[in-house]
Amino acid sequence: MADIVTAAMVVIGDEILSGRTKDKNIGHLADMMTAVGIDLREVRIVADDEDEIVAAVNAVRARYDYVFTTGGIGPTHDDITADSISKAFGVPCEYEPRAYAMLEANYASRGIEFSEARKRMARMPRGADLIVNPVSVAPGFRIGNVHVMAGVPSIFQAMLDNVMPTLRTGAKLLSTTVQCPYGEGTIGGPLGEIQKAHPDTIIGSYPKYLDGTFWTELVVRSRSQEAMDAARIAIETMLADIAKAA
Repeated sequence: MADIVTAAMVVIGDEILSGRTKDKNIGHLADMMTAVGIDLREVRIVADDEDEIVAAVNAVRARYDYVFTTGGIGPTHDDITADSISKAFGVPCEYEPRAYAMLEANYASRGIEFSEARKRMARMPRGADLIVNPVSVAPGFRIGNVHVMAGVPSIFQAMLDNVMPTLRTGAKLLSTTVQCPYGEGTIGGPLGEIQKAHPDTIIGSYPKYLDGTFWTELVVRSRSQEAMDAARIAIETMLADIAKAA
């Protein structure tokens, strides 16, 4: 069995918690992680508060192989992610020479002042590596196992595309679906016993409703084809037994 590689995400921003901005990055990261065999195990959403960001990042970076943050790396006063990550790692937050030069050249080419606010986007923890931003130039950064990226979905996705080739990947999670005509109240007990008997699988139960009809989708996930197939057969046998007893 290949190594299991894990990840967590910290979404930063008052605008997410207030509902003014609807997050689109969690689902995209989950899709990308699943595609390469990395388990996204946890997502935290925190306010623009340094202590909260530090606590969240330190908690998840100690538990998972990779951490991805979004939001708070722009030019305004409430963009405090770089300072917070620096504090989490116990290093100074300072201008990164390559980032500074890229931003300075970009604004000069456009005839725009490289103001103190815009210079803030070149600040990052000492020792961090740049994450290239092909959309709007201002880079993200990586320090340790933490990848810090923009919250704007198009920029986040472009940055993530540049990060993906650098990640260690794991065995992909296989899945199969069994359509169940019964509600969860009917199958809950026996399904729980099947899960116990097949510990190398993850069995999910998802109620569905359409056009006046209820049913349940039972999804079996595993990194082992053999284990997944065995659990699926057990579920199909359970459903056949329920039908016979009806």
